[in-house]
Amino acid sequence: MQWEQLLSLKRQGDTSKRLRKEQDDTRLGFEVDYDRIIFSSAFRSLQDKTQVIPLSKTDFVHTRLTHSLEVSVVGRSLGRLVGKKIIEKHPYLSEVHGFHMNDFGAIVAAAALAHDIGNPPFGHSGEKAIGEYFKTGNGQQYRDKLTDKEWQDLIDFEGNANGFTLLTSSRPGVEGGLRLTYATLGTFMKYPKESLPKKPTANISDKKYGFFQCDKEFVQDVAKELGMIPNKTSGDIGYERHPLAYLVEAADDICYTIIDFEDGINLGLIPEEFALEYLIKLVKDSIDAAKYNTLTTKEDRLSYLRALAIGSLISDAVSTFLENEELILEGKYPHALTNQGRYTAQMRDIINLSVKNIYQSREVVEKEIMGYRMINVLLDSFCTAYNKKYDGTAGNYDNLLLKMLPEKFITEKMNLYDRLLHICHFVSTLTDGKAVLLYNMITGNK
Repeated sequence: MQWEQLLSLKRQGDTSKRLRKEQDDTRLGFEVDYDRIIFSSAFRSLQDKTQVIPLSKTDFVHTRLTHSLEVSVVGRSLGRLVGKKIIEKHPYLSEVHGFHMNDFGAIVAAAALAHDIGNPPFGHSGEKAIGEYFKTGNGQQYRDKLTDKEWQDLIDFEGNANGFTLLTSSRPGVEGGLRLTYATLGTFMKYPKESLPKKPTANISDKKYGFFQCDKEFVQDVAKELGMIPNKTSGDIGYERHPLAYLVEAADDICYTIIDFEDGINLGLIPEEFALEYLIKLVKDSIDAAKYNTLTTKEDRLSYLRALAIGSLISDAVSTFLENEELILEGKYPHALTNQGRYTAQMRDIINLSVKNIYQSREVVEKEIMGYRMINVLLDSFCTAYNKKYDGTAGNYDNLLLKMLPEKFITEKMNLYDRLLHICHFVSTLTDGKAVLLYNMITGNK
């Protein structure tokens, strides 16, 4: 892969080439991507979506919105630090094409900002709940009418693939969705493959899938423009990652490892003394013990340790990326950056503690169970009504229910797969609170 191709400013529908040296530096195309994402309704909905604790009313616990903003900030730093070294190593990028180190930061920041935009309500349990409606619930009735890959898209519903659709799907008057640059879209795709075959290799890019069947033609267009390397055969579609996708993944790994841990301590699910015990291995080279000892509140002590820990992990991820740049460009680097750095073992220890004390805590489990039930009812109600309308068998209740769909979701889909996925998209865009309200309305609960 070639950097000048990977940094393409092309947008869906372009008829002429966009050159970096002709860009207005006061509002660069990659920065426009960031603006479009942050002003989108899909991004705003993240303010009421679970990061750690579903339906939490605590003011210091992160939502998907605050998490995404923090991942974006860390991603920008990673991109700029890497970009500085890449420009120094390949000066033609600047001298011939006009790229700057900040371009790398802007691309990673935009992709990182959007990395969770396709996540349903109630966190990762929301993804599983959508999949299980089709795999073990009433959605099983549709199996024989879909292809294997269409069915896999539904039973293994994936927030990353859903995010790609939300960013790029067209509707009347809005062709290409947000019309982001291909560089940002390529960087957004951590798993640039179809839902089948499932985990064909141990390559990190094959861990999940990154696009639905409805988006495969556009993904192929993006990948061709960027020069991404195909890695599937027999008619299957998949690619080696865009190099900057490694930085988006690292930013996410860094933030959820450290900040979810911080949330757990603030919630009292992890004792405060564990903070120093577990984080000291990350910050021992940078901590100012005298300053730390002057901090009198738990919040200040945690904030100080968190900032130092994130700084250490950023530096480590940048070093790992630069050491492996050639392998990454050749599509021969099958690892996550944070799994190959100095602090891999320390991060794993923190994650294991968080899993035990936070993600599997009674409060989380109880609310995830509620989420499963709600999503099942919502999917069943709207899929049934939407398909009955298509078949011409909708009753008054079905028509009333469909009036609850937002205006942009009131559209006809001629294909069963498209109809089912359309309702999944709708449910995925609901905030936790809106999902609860809709569920209560449908079931007659107060």
